Amino acid sequence: MSWASTENRYGDDKVFDACGLFGFMDTSGALHDGEAIVRGMSTMKERGNGLGSGYAAYGIYPDFADLYALHVMCRSEAARRDLELRLRQGWTIAHDEPIPHREVAGVLDAPILRRYFATPRGEREPGLSEEDHVVRQVMAINTERDDAFIYSSGKNMGIFKGVGHPDQIAEYYRVDEYRGYLWTAHNRFPTNTPGWWGGAHPFGLLDWTVVHNGEISSYGTNRRYMEAHGYQCTMQTDTEVIAYAADLVMRRHRLSPRVAALVFASPLWDEIAHLSPDQQQLCRAVRQTYGPLLLNGPFTVIIAREGEMLGLGDRIRLRPLAVGIKDDLLYISSELSAIHLVQPDIQYTWTPEGGQAIVGRLGQRPQPPAHVQRREPVLESELSYG
Repeated sequence: MSWASTENRYGDDKVFDACGLFGFMDTSGALHDGEAIVRGMSTMKERGNGLGSGYAAYGIYPDFADLYALHVMCRSEAARRDLELRLRQGWTIAHDEPIPHREVAGVLDAPILRRYFATPRGEREPGLSEEDHVVRQVMAINTERDDAFIYSSGKNMGIFKGVGHPDQIAEYYRVDEYRGYLWTAHNRFPTNTPGWWGGAHPFGLLDWTVVHNGEISSYGTNRRYMEAHGYQCTMQTDTEVIAYAADLVMRRHRLSPRVAALVFASPLWDEIAHLSPDQQQLCRAVRQTYGPLLLNGPFTVIIAREGEMLGLGDRIRLRPLAVGIKDDLLYISSELSAIHLVQPDIQYTWTPEGGQAIVGRLGQRPQPPAHVQRREPVLESELSYG
């Protein structure tokens, strides 16, 4: 069987156009089923071509909330058995089952999909955290073989992705049956990488997930930097490196999301020269320390983890990003129309400046920028870094 298969009407797996992003977070922690995320994503169906779409959801496994939920894809039953044997050597598995799905017209050549709720076991190196131990386990498995891999590995969350349109993949995975406080979604128009089940978005590691619209021309430099820090890129796409970079700078190096945004979409040097002394010091330190992680090229991303969602676009805003707020709900989308469809009585909407981080956190009701509350243009003095 082939990993890559689709009803693609263009007859090509390299079509230069656009991807669609949508995400929302209820900062009160209230759970929502997948209906809204599917409607929001499906209204941007023309931004994809059936070569991939997917969803990430947080808070969906309350009965196994303290266990890592390992979602795996396998080419064959023999590959699944081999992978399971490998997992049982390093993990204590409390429960495992096929990932529930429905047969859907147009979703072709699906791999074998299974999930394992488990905890890692065995001795760790001195000073190695449990999370770092899990990262090593996942990286080892995903680099050992090309017929099976772990594509989701966080606690109380999961990724559901494949080759198809958003409505098809949602129906296939029965997304409407899950309830989460944070959802992200993606509709793919592949550019420089093939359309295949593992190459669909979101990409994840631990509880990090990333959906991405654009093209990272600095991928080679970014990848080499991440590999120097122990990460292995195996998914044939530039987006994968962003998920690993988020883990490095925000989990391991403990940078805040807003400072991490300076790593990925730093101001230009001539812009830095006009900032306040404190902001200049911060921006220069970030550029000098994390220069190889600067993302060149057009992009917007939604990066999520447990309790947090970050929306970010490139410094000169070459890809679209719209934001909306309704009470405790924060919405991020490639198109404003999707936000209005899902939330007709939205209170605030705006387009962020290039490189401006949009951050949502559990327990913190989202607030629009001052110029949005005033319904006036943004003032240069209101832009901040860090």
